[in-house]
Amino acid sequence: MTNLEGVTFENNTSIKETPDLVQFIAGQTGKIKALAAADLGSHLGLALQFLNIGKPFLFEGIGTLTKTKPGEFSFTAGLAIPTSIKEQPVRDKSSTLAADESLSDYKSVLYNRKKNITWKKPVAVLLLLTGLGLAIWGGYTVYKKTIAKNEKATEVEKKNDEVALVTDTTIHTKDTITNMPSSIVPAGNYKFVLEISDATRAFSRFSRLKNFQWPVQMETKDSISFTLFMLLPANAADTSRLLDSLNRLNGKKVYIEP
Repeated sequence: MTNLEGVTFENNTSIKETPDLVQFIAGQTGKIKALAAADLGSHLGLALQFLNIGKPFLFEGIGTLTKTKPGEFSFTAGLAIPTSIKEQPVRDKSSTLAADESLSDYKSVLYNRKKNITWKKPVAVLLLLTGLGLAIWGGYTVYKKTIAKNEKATEVEKKNDEVALVTDTTIHTKDTITNMPSSIVPAGNYKFVLEISDATRAFSRFSRLKNFQWPVQMETKDSISFTLFMLLPANAADTSRLLDSLNRLNGKKVYIEP
């Protein structure tokens, strides 16, 4: 039991709340009893937390309470500070330097400070999405350039083929197209007509037959219709046999132009 100018301390953990103290706090602060009791309970709870971690708790103007062993407390009286309760409510008494230092120690023990790293995740996601976007864009650009290059090469090759075909056709035109009248056939020869077709078909067929070593010739009267024929020496009795052979080899009906 300790006495400091009317303040007494009794080591009795069974006492939970003193109605007279609650009434006194309510009267001095102007609060209702329920709120005054809640403030008192909160302050005492804070004091118990300090005591349970082995730190003394300062009651301003009253003294310091320490825990000696489980279930027992020790009170050291301090000097009274002539300050009215209205000016300094119970819940604000810990604003002194000693209380602030104790509160800082208490929070540092009971709570781990959380590092503010929440910004790192969005930044990482943003960087990842940016990298993926650049990779996709780069791949698409390379693909488009490759396709354009291949198409250009194909067009150049096609043009070269067309030029070669036209050149070859021109050569064949100069060398093989004749405007020989149908009536002029050397004596002892017959004019076997293989087919009559347009320029594209005629030149293609002409080149193929030449590759087969056929003595084929070509003539035109209007540069639209081309006649493929052969002048072969034959007797009149042999023309039927030649026609049958040429029909089989040519794949189309061959006839003798009169």
